[in-house]
Amino acid sequence: MKNTSKHQGLRNQLSKILEEKGITDKRVLEAVKIVPRHLFLDSSFEDFAYQDKAFPIGADQTISQPYTVAFQSQLLDVQKEDKILEIGTGSGYQTAVLCTMGATVYSIERQKELFKKTSLLLPKLGIRPKKMIFGDGYKGLPEFAPFDSILVTAGAPIIPKPLMAQLKIGGKLVIPLGQENQIMTMLIRKNETQFEKHEFGEFRFVPLLEDKN
Repeated sequence: MKNTSKHQGLRNQLSKILEEKGITDKRVLEAVKIVPRHLFLDSSFEDFAYQDKAFPIGADQTISQPYTVAFQSQLLDVQKEDKILEIGTGSGYQTAVLCTMGATVYSIERQKELFKKTSLLLPKLGIRPKKMIFGDGYKGLPEFAPFDSILVTAGAPIIPKPLMAQLKIGGKLVIPLGQENQIMTMLIRKNETQFEKHEFGEFRFVPLLEDKN
């Protein structure tokens, strides 16, 4: 698992591209410079790892476009030690960005193949989420709630009610909503029953799948 000065140069370049596209959170840009994205991809994609594009990672899933990862991370306004629930570990790249920003990350993945792969990869890179769980993201993790933030990394037709319930008052839930294309949506919990909704334009994600059993 090589991580060379050439890779570092490409990450610096990618960080600059994201800044030009409107990412202003310095901590997000710094994390993009640190996390070796090429190690989260199949080696055949290594030469393209620092392009601002999504790529397949197996199990019909993709590693999100760096801009999308940076955009979602910026919306969360991550503070050190924030307790964040991530729905859809996927390749682990978004997980790594959040951990690098100092968050305490709980991550759920429902695809066994990806869960196994990522559970092995992240510790090798020195990245240690608080918990990595194989399970149904629609249900969240009630036993560890409430969370400062919840991040959904797949397109959802609706906002799962259990996730709303697991958000602390003042906390943010960021989720791409919609079937074909998704609208990046942020809910801020104002009190026990009220949420404030903000929308941030169209994105494309793989669908958030629910366990049927």
